[in-house]
Amino acid sequence: MALKLYYSPGACALASHIALEESGAAFDLQKVDLRQGEHKTPDFLAINPAGSTPALVTDEGVLTENLVIMAWVARGAPHLTPEPESFDFAKMQSFNGFLGSSLHPAISRVLFARPPLEGEARAAALDVAMSKYQLVEDVLFKGPWAMGESYTVADGYLYVFCRWVKAAGLLDADRFPKLNAHVAQMQERPAVQRALAVEGIPAV
Repeated sequence: MALKLYYSPGACALASHIALEESGAAFDLQKVDLRQGEHKTPDFLAINPAGSTPALVTDEGVLTENLVIMAWVARGAPHLTPEPESFDFAKMQSFNGFLGSSLHPAISRVLFARPPLEGEARAAALDVAMSKYQLVEDVLFKGPWAMGESYTVADGYLYVFCRWVKAAGLLDADRFPKLNAHVAQMQERPAVQRALAVEGIPAV
């Protein structure tokens, strides 16, 4: 099976990259430079008409969206996911869905809005975003891994968004002890270290 992941360094596609590294599957990588507008080129739009990463090219076609790619990769790596027909799998997908549809846009508005938010607008957006991290810290995160005793692809996805806020100085250690510990734990994993090295981004 030929796999090729289109990714943007440090962006949310890092979650799919980590899943592939953890799976042990053979795959190729293609960097898409968002700053240079490569996601808007005809060549890339032919891969993903939405003009976003990640996009995973498989023998059967192209998959997009981390939620889908991670679950698909984990089909061939059962150590990365609960049994696909199980309620635990559905719970993992619920967790990943919250990260992708709720937490991701909230923190992106704080960190990546163009033009940048300022003053009261930024403070309000930050309050909304950090309340979602608080929900993960207090309720959704089971420990020691996101879904409990076993590592899953949800951990790579959570790591992406915690890495962003930790790098921005927003992941207060007293307020978010579990999430800070999770970041440290993730960065000890060889697969994560490989993904960071390949993408040229630092640990936090």
